[in-house]
Amino acid sequence: MTLSRRSFLGLSALSLAPGALGATRLRAAEGLLASRDSGEGLHPTSGASSEAGVPTDRFDPWVEVIPSHVHEAVDAVSHLVSARPILAVVKNNGYGLELELVAKLLHEQPAIQGFAVVKGEEALKLRAAGITKPILLMGMFSAEEGRELAEAGVEFGVFTPDAADRLLPLARATGRPLGIHQYLDTGMGRMGMDFRKALPWMEELGRHGEIQVRGTFTELGEDPAFDMEQIKRFLDLADEARNRGLETGLLHAASSNGVFHLPAGHLDLVRPGIALFGSYPSRPDEERKLASLRTALRLNARVVRVAQIQPGEGVGYGRPWIAEEPTWVATLPIGHADGYPREAPNGAQVLIRDRPYPVIGGVSASHSIVNLGAHRSAQVGDVATLMGPDHPAIDPNNMAETLGVSVYDLLMHVNPSLPRFVTED
Repeated sequence: MTLSRRSFLGLSALSLAPGALGATRLRAAEGLLASRDSGEGLHPTSGASSEAGVPTDRFDPWVEVIPSHVHEAVDAVSHLVSARPILAVVKNNGYGLELELVAKLLHEQPAIQGFAVVKGEEALKLRAAGITKPILLMGMFSAEEGRELAEAGVEFGVFTPDAADRLLPLARATGRPLGIHQYLDTGMGRMGMDFRKALPWMEELGRHGEIQVRGTFTELGEDPAFDMEQIKRFLDLADEARNRGLETGLLHAASSNGVFHLPAGHLDLVRPGIALFGSYPSRPDEERKLASLRTALRLNARVVRVAQIQPGEGVGYGRPWIAEEPTWVATLPIGHADGYPREAPNGAQVLIRDRPYPVIGGVSASHSIVNLGAHRSAQVGDVATLMGPDHPAIDPNNMAETLGVSVYDLLMHVNPSLPRFVTED
């Protein structure tokens, strides 16, 4: 069997270990997808092992993750920030790629200093997956959860007035100092200690040897003019704290948007998320001029039905699309319950046999329908790619612009229960 550049590698996503991709030659297994470059329809066969890759008789949707695109994105970000350390944000299931999988892909990259998440469960999953680099929890935690996090060596992003009271029992119970990052609100108004009230609070944290300040950070609102005011507030406060002999640790403020648009916010390290996975954060037309990124996610399903619709016949609930001439349509077993957007009929396309086709008739919970046109140009079993790097029409940034939605929504809403597999470029 000839495997294309997009055939699955013989390795399940969850079997990856830090460093494994660089140290092990990944071997393609029997029963993987036939070449999608050949233009031939894929016909289901039985007996393929789902542990080796997506079996050839699988019709339900799945996600491919492309390690080379992640590594390219890390290099691009590192170049943009003059090789500053990167604290990789992998929240919300690794921006749709799968938390543990992408963390392992990033873990082996020297530019990645550590990881940031917003839920305690995410931090513990990373430790259980073998992630040894620093992990910063930027969200709230309960006392019970805090004990487990402290034992796992997770660093805490702290922002509440009673932060010292919450942390000291954990340090004493575990018998080890707790690493923290002081989380300051400089004007976004969502999370963090109000910068105007922060100095006495920072002094209180600094009185306790059991608490080690390893960083201080803020979150920018991505308003170009106000971002600069936030940075000024943040740096002024950090300077005053240092003048009082307080430890601030590493200063960080720049998300993916800041990486591209706010060099003044790069500071001691940067904190990108979506850019590390090959998508542009906010203004793709401008950002493409600064760095070349390729999405590291490919969302696939297989055609389950091909039929010809006659003039006057409709497609979908409420018949939002009516055929004006004999038209071939293909049904895909993927819908909004899988994370494919309901807005897709407003201009989204699907790639089948390297050709894009428009989505029509509404996206139901479990199915979507594409317009093949006047000819039966697809067969049951053909692979359909709904998002990915293989054509501009299905690139997540382009889809988001076409549909009037956020690229973050497209990626983060991909159902976590869909299987993820590592694939070649």
